[in-house]
Amino acid sequence: MEIVGKVIQVLPLQQGTSTRTGNPWTIKTFILETQENYPRKVAIEIFGDQRIADNPAEVDQVVTVSFDLESREFNGRWYTSVRAWKVLQGVQTTQAAAPVQPVSPAAPAAPTEAPAEPVTNTFDAVAAQGDDTDLPF
Repeated sequence: MEIVGKVIQVLPLQQGTSTRTGNPWTIKTFILETQENYPRKVAIEIFGDQRIADNPAEVDQVVTVSFDLESREFNGRWYTSVRAWKVLQGVQTTQAAAPVQPVSPAAPAAPTEAPAEPVTNTFDAVAAQGDDTDLPF
């Protein structure tokens, strides 16, 4: 998924050590405000030293964020995280636009099928029959 907005705040790095593996971890959280009629604020996390270094997010910067949503349960409550995996400066689109091929006016396209029966307007057909309904049209 993607979201576009302006970074309005960058929170301090959170660091710790995994209790299961003993490996160190780092999370950078920033607040993004969408640029819509009714702006929304979203807290987005970047997990891992390498991703943090590869995807800088600075205050007042307009960015496009590719992210994953993840929810998990703890003691009967559900918590949702927005984890970024790519942050690009400016408004970006991931889908490449298909090239437009010009149509040659000298060579009209030949029909591939027999033409269909002419389409008649249902309203005209009813009016021709002299329908005596109370409709205003």
